[in-house]
Amino acid sequence: MGVTDLIAVIVAVTAGSPRILTIANATALPSGSFEPGHRTLQAGLRSWVQRQTHQPLGYVEQLYTFADSDRGPDATARVISVSYLGLTREAPVTGQDAGWQSWYTYLPWEDHRTAPPAIIADLIAPQLETWANTPARRARAAITFGLHGHAWNEELVLQRYELLYETGLVPERHRRHTETSPQGREHPTLPGAFMALDHRRILATGIARLRTKIKYRPVFFELMPESFTLLQLQHTVEAIAGRRLHKQNFRRLIDSQNLVEETGAMACDTGGRPAKLFRFRGEVEAERAISGTKLPLLRN
Repeated sequence: MGVTDLIAVIVAVTAGSPRILTIANATALPSGSFEPGHRTLQAGLRSWVQRQTHQPLGYVEQLYTFADSDRGPDATARVISVSYLGLTREAPVTGQDAGWQSWYTYLPWEDHRTAPPAIIADLIAPQLETWANTPARRARAAITFGLHGHAWNEELVLQRYELLYETGLVPERHRRHTETSPQGREHPTLPGAFMALDHRRILATGIARLRTKIKYRPVFFELMPESFTLLQLQHTVEAIAGRRLHKQNFRRLIDSQNLVEETGAMACDTGGRPAKLFRFRGEVEAERAISGTKLPLLRN
């Protein structure tokens, strides 16, 4: 009988950096087995996160269930993992070598806020060109990584990780096998911090879900303090999307959706002119669903 693990992708955004809660010296996500004393799966997850990190959790939703036969450390162990996505504000954590890390530490090819990362043109694209020896493979590589005139799609986080896994460019692919290149050398892998088991794949799944979700539901307010400037809000959304937003269009979007209201106070620590402070109109969710608004992205 398989073991059921509960795994948490806990996200915060601090000073414009998308942060992920980790344990085991930044090599794993908070996780633990579903135990008889846990009333529900989510209650068990919250118990493990509290026990391992002492980070309080707010918004949590079920992410995905992973049951691949090769997920565990050996081929004979069938491990079933129920993953959850949680949104919170960063707080000091303790226990089990817990800490907060930028999620771009693990997936550096995903940060396009300034420009397409050099890792794509310098390392990923040449390797994919070698791998893509059929029209179907060439099309898949081009669409997934925005090559050969295809636009970058920030939502394809999981597809990009799985393509890199399939082509052997992430070390997780070689966990059980000593694979070498035709020249007899070790297979090259990309920069990006390694994670235990398939936790980096689960992280990619969580990022993809969140990047999709912020386009139809304003869950990014779960990441904000009680009051904030519109620029801070924009930087938070940009951190998640990994893309720049058009400033004026973003502000018109927020205004048209009637998502925020002024607090009457000003922020003076902006490095420039004082800026108005806003808060989220919590009653928006009760009034109507936020639907189908595309982020005003600046195309690279």
